[in-house]
Amino acid sequence: MSTSIKHDDAPAGARSFTTKPRRGTKVRRQRVKAAWLFLAPMLIALTLVAGWPLVRTFFLSFTDASLSDLGAANLIGFENYLVYDDGSWYGVLADSVWWQSVWNTVYFSVVSVSLEVVFGVIVALILNAEFKGRVIVRAAVLIPWAIPTIVSAQMWAWMLNDQFGIINHLLMSVGIIDAPIAWTANAVYSMWAVIMVDVWKTIPFVALLVLAALQMLPKDCYEAAEVDGIHPLRVFFKVTLPLITPALMVAVIFRLLDALRVFDVIYVLTSNSTSTMSMSVYARQQLVEFQDVGYGSAASTLLFLIIALATVAYLYVGRKQIQLGGD
Repeated sequence: MSTSIKHDDAPAGARSFTTKPRRGTKVRRQRVKAAWLFLAPMLIALTLVAGWPLVRTFFLSFTDASLSDLGAANLIGFENYLVYDDGSWYGVLADSVWWQSVWNTVYFSVVSVSLEVVFGVIVALILNAEFKGRVIVRAAVLIPWAIPTIVSAQMWAWMLNDQFGIINHLLMSVGIIDAPIAWTANAVYSMWAVIMVDVWKTIPFVALLVLAALQMLPKDCYEAAEVDGIHPLRVFFKVTLPLITPALMVAVIFRLLDALRVFDVIYVLTSNSTSTMSMSVYARQQLVEFQDVGYGSAASTLLFLIIALATVAYLYVGRKQIQLGGD
């Protein structure tokens, strides 16, 4: 409540001096309380759907749980992560296949997200221009994103097949290759085949976010640049790109989270191949095929920590860049 200070010696009609409270008013506290009430159902649902499985995964990573008998699990400490026994190191962190899957995931994430951002911006700039049939083109561009990943991955698996795939047929018909290529079985091409399929599917997502940002940009900046005769490329890098950076950051963080936990497109195209195995595929192999729930939970926990650290680091760097740009 506010406090009023009134001087007795002040002349009649003089105003009272009111000191405002430093903290939130009653109305603000009511708004905060209402916000928490509206958020409560969502937070409870997240706790049940995501929080409990996450906590249970953490717990199982410190046990020798097996898929055949989860009830017989015993605590073994950090042995699933790293342990030294009989002169050798064992555990997820000592497994060369795990580190190969980490490298595959990081490589896939960096390359695919970078290509998606570049091509997504190009597509957004094209869709932002005025031309005949723009509405139809915008709808057509969204088709790859609308197709479920499993369906699109299987579709590309058929097209990339070395025996009856249409990709090999087209390349051989124009003389680019002389013999069919096993795109998803050959270690030289398999990772790039997976990246190509992922980029094809997710470019529309980035383009949609960038297009929304482009349509909100002020027109007077571009009119002034046109009058001054500034080259369009210079306008893009000096005006457009800084203004759409927040939208690009949103697109990158969502795509980075998806890419780091990628499973479906890699598993459908290349199954458990070590040349393309991601961290999620590795964890699935340990959990399901080897039925080692404790070991697989340790891999899943490390995957969660890597994604969390990558997200925090990206948000921190992005915020610093925005602050430096504002200064």
